[in-house]
Amino acid sequence: MLAASFVAATLVPLSSEAVLFGYLTLYPEHAALAIALATLGNTAGGMTTYFLGRLVPARTRDKLDARALRWLARYGSAATCFAFLPLVGDGLCLAAGWLRVNWLGALLFMAAGRLARYLLVAHFS
Repeated sequence: MLAASFVAATLVPLSSEAVLFGYLTLYPEHAALAIALATLGNTAGGMTTYFLGRLVPARTRDKLDARALRWLARYGSAATCFAFLPLVGDGLCLAAGWLRVNWLGALLFMAAGRLARYLLVAHFS
């Protein structure tokens, strides 16, 4: 669970939700542990992408042209709550690191968003 959800938080096309759903179908009595491991692994993967973004040279916020980057610069770490979304999540984590969004705030909001998603998956499995 931990490894699959970590890898799924990178650019590797893997559905951590499907892995969690399958695991919970086989072992419903371990739901709390599975959700905790999936959240931990997926958040760690997202933070890895965040820290890769920090390696990109910083730019001033005045030069932000993209609408999404302006949105992220405006809402800061709270925006990383949506880093679990398909297609945009990896870019959101990378951009948050590039913009030097507060790492602790990003970690907490990222974990909260991912936990909420896994709780929904567990509820419907």
